[in-house]
Amino acid sequence: MKYNGPKFKLCRREGINLFGVNKYDVRKRKKTPGQHGVTMSRLSEYGKLLRNKQVIKRMYLLTEKQFKRTVIDEAGKYAKNKGVSHDEVAIQFLERRLDSVVLRAGLANTIMQARQMVGHGHFLLNGKKHNSSSYFVKVGDKISLKSKLITSPLYSSIPLSSGNYKLPTWLNVKKDNFEIEVIDFPRSEEISLPADILKVIEFYARA
Repeated sequence: MKYNGPKFKLCRREGINLFGVNKYDVRKRKKTPGQHGVTMSRLSEYGKLLRNKQVIKRMYLLTEKQFKRTVIDEAGKYAKNKGVSHDEVAIQFLERRLDSVVLRAGLANTIMQARQMVGHGHFLLNGKKHNSSSYFVKVGDKISLKSKLITSPLYSSIPLSSGNYKLPTWLNVKKDNFEIEVIDFPRSEEISLPADILKVIEFYARA
């Protein structure tokens, strides 16, 4: 089920800033939601795995169905066919979603904003209209901002416009026209997750 409630509540529940902007700084209110709050030390091993899974799922703002399909079904099948590490591929699949790519390219401040931009048709994929955030980009794909939006005030306040935004090595971004080219797959050493993707896989294996 899609979550439409306050995003800060999710951050408080997990005890971390899931979305990377000051608005969601949990130090403002450390106590977790609920009358008494919950601490990780009180949880069972299964409970700790669950919280670990919830952190990553909520970081990418996916429903349970979307998250499991991406991390277990699609990434697992790809890893088995290619004979590569399931956890490495799972991270790659999450990062290769179009909304994640727009975020990593510095064209959005949060995953929520990136998804809204994609959903509203701000971008072209290889020169054609595209508004599906769940698309997994491939090497060689080009994502370009519609020309009429290049001078929009919305894109003057994005991280890329700050001049010191560090781009991941797997993306080539042209700052003058906000064109993204996928030149490689995401590298795990460049991706900092607040939880362990291996524990996510373990969680589903136990379920």
